[in-house]
Amino acid sequence: MRRWHSNPSGQTRRIGGKNGSKRHLLVDGRGVPLLLIVTGANVNDCKRLDEVLSAIMVKRESPPSRRHMHLCADAGYRGADNARTIEKHDNIAHVVSRRKEADIKRRDPTKKARRWVVEVCHSWFNRLRKLLVRYEKLERSFVALNHLAAAIIAFRKVPLQVNIIYG
Repeated sequence: MRRWHSNPSGQTRRIGGKNGSKRHLLVDGRGVPLLLIVTGANVNDCKRLDEVLSAIMVKRESPPSRRHMHLCADAGYRGADNARTIEKHDNIAHVVSRRKEADIKRRDPTKKARRWVVEVCHSWFNRLRKLLVRYEKLERSFVALNHLAAAIIAFRKVPLQVNIIYG
């Protein structure tokens, strides 16, 4: 049986509901964040998949037949609805559970793990103390800090070649 609480404002919520924020990330093969969406912690990741994939700013031209865009996701994105959403955005889905990926890696050590890059990116965000615990009351300031952190992470991870000519 579920128990319900009502707070002084009259709204009801379920006991055990999650408070806080969740980052939905889309990263490249190196773990550099390409896209960031912040939602409430009580929102399932699968519910925001279409929003994440449609929010990509720079659309890539349709790739040649030998190179497709691949989307690597964890087992939470299994299901027919998620597969249709991924195909609608012209991606090839690689939805692998943690155990299956470990077995593949054990059999062939030359293969790169695909799922860990998102976890590494989340840990880079959590290294910034201002983002580990949400102190901001306004959502827009928290989103702005996350975007600033994504820019800092991208600046650190993408190699830049700057040729400065002093005259």
